[in-house]
Amino acid sequence: MRALVFIAAAALLSACATATPYQPAASTTNYGFQEQRIENNRVRITFRGNTVTDRETVETYLLYRAAELTLEGGHDYFIVANRDTEEHSRLQGTGIRSPRFGFDYWYFSPRRGWSPWYDPFWDEPTSYREVTRYEAVAEIAMFSGRKPTDDPNAFDAREVQSNLQGRITRPPPAG
Repeated sequence: MRALVFIAAAALLSACATATPYQPAASTTNYGFQEQRIENNRVRITFRGNTVTDRETVETYLLYRAAELTLEGGHDYFIVANRDTEEHSRLQGTGIRSPRFGFDYWYFSPRRGWSPWYDPFWDEPTSYREVTRYEAVAEIAMFSGRKPTDDPNAFDAREVQSNLQGRITRPPPAG
């Protein structure tokens, strides 16, 4: 019976795992975008995705945020001065071994009363998988007027926003 409940809970949790939506980074998760103003027309933007968010999405959201900030500041185009995408990988244990006996280990402590016994042999993961999280960082300079045609690092903010709009997933409305 315990195994069935564990499997159902794991399936429910995995169904809830979704990619990081386009949103400001909240203090509780730190996933989403953040920016830091460096000068009047220069900003450092960071977008952090969770382990379900792929590299392309993280980079797309970063460029979209750059276009958004450019237009909000009354500018027409931006130039990417520096851009980098970092990959953070780690091993995560999956599946927990548990005793197959018909009883549990319990011990008595005068402070806490009866408590389950911790047995590290039975609590180790049965397998491991690598999980990866991406973080994109860019420093942009925003300008007004016509975008220079000879600079491959210059982007027309309206065009970027128009072209990427369909790939942006926003969080569901609160309520």
